[in-house]
Amino acid sequence: MKQYDYLIVGAGLFGAVFAHEAHKAGKRCLVVDRRGHIAGNVYTEQVEGINVHRYGAHIFHTNSKEVWAYVGQFAEFNRYTNSPIANYHGEIYNMPFNMNTFNRMWGVVTPAEAKAKIEAQRAAAGITEPKNLEEQAISLVGTDIYEKLVKGYTAKQWGRPCDQLPAFIIRRLPVRFTYDNNYFNALYQGIPNGGYTAMVERMLEGVEVRLGVDYLAEKDALDALAERVVYTGPIDAYFGYRLGALAYRSVRFETEVLDTDNYQGNAVVNYTDAETPYTRIIEHKHFEFGTQPKTVLSREYSAEWKVGDEPYYPVNDETNGALYARYKALAEGEKGVRFGGRLGEYRYYDMDKVIESALAAAREELQ
Repeated sequence: MKQYDYLIVGAGLFGAVFAHEAHKAGKRCLVVDRRGHIAGNVYTEQVEGINVHRYGAHIFHTNSKEVWAYVGQFAEFNRYTNSPIANYHGEIYNMPFNMNTFNRMWGVVTPAEAKAKIEAQRAAAGITEPKNLEEQAISLVGTDIYEKLVKGYTAKQWGRPCDQLPAFIIRRLPVRFTYDNNYFNALYQGIPNGGYTAMVERMLEGVEVRLGVDYLAEKDALDALAERVVYTGPIDAYFGYRLGALAYRSVRFETEVLDTDNYQGNAVVNYTDAETPYTRIIEHKHFEFGTQPKTVLSREYSAEWKVGDEPYYPVNDETNGALYARYKALAEGEKGVRFGGRLGEYRYYDMDKVIESALAAAREELQ
């Protein structure tokens, strides 16, 4: 008989939720993570009394009552609503694109005026069936907003011009003909008081966790400890990149403490011009309405990913989709191993969807 029922590789949200459910069902679990901390990319650490989102801003939002009730077991959430600001050479615009944005850009006041302006610019651009991100964006919000608020930001984020990016990337872009700055428009939204790390700690209560453990470097020894493996790392790394590396966009952060209580007046400010090298500045204290005498900023720089970097955003184009399908076929042949999460399934997951997926996996495994 093996020492554990489940070896769970990765102490992020997927791994923590699965471990919690398995432990609750009486299973013996071991969670390992190559990093020196739990919580994966939602990890928060205290700096000057402020919960800093080490791997970029994470704002919890969901329309699922089940998921909201589930996370409520582990944390109390505040009333934070994501209302980012766009800064274009010092011009400030509201996001998502809404009547406040249209009024600032064109001086229009009614939804009918805004729609007419967008339609006129779309017609002038001669777009009928958008073939790339640039054409899709102009179809949605017109040429002016595309040029100021989409073009430079998106090119920085993806490292290539908008006319070389697929249209589907921006099809879900929120465009509202109301004076509403709530980006997600979700039924439930907020930030856990005390940060995400404390929330994940509660999920993992009673579960053995080993940090600083590189599963792939110690795979044989670790696999021998458990009946089954739940793997949440990169699927291509699991197979030694034998079919080639999947593409990601990565992010580099420059974080600093400033001796002021309020630097930018908002948690998230996007810099949408091409000349500013970073994509956005996060002021972490505003996620929890902090009143600390100092503040902590993180500037985000988008970067092309290479093996050894932290993978953030899967590049879900046709080429990578086909390569993932081949890796998925290999994964389905791995006896005793379940692949899950953003990296294990090579897909961008919002946090609520990660939790839904982990709960579904746990139900399937533990039934």
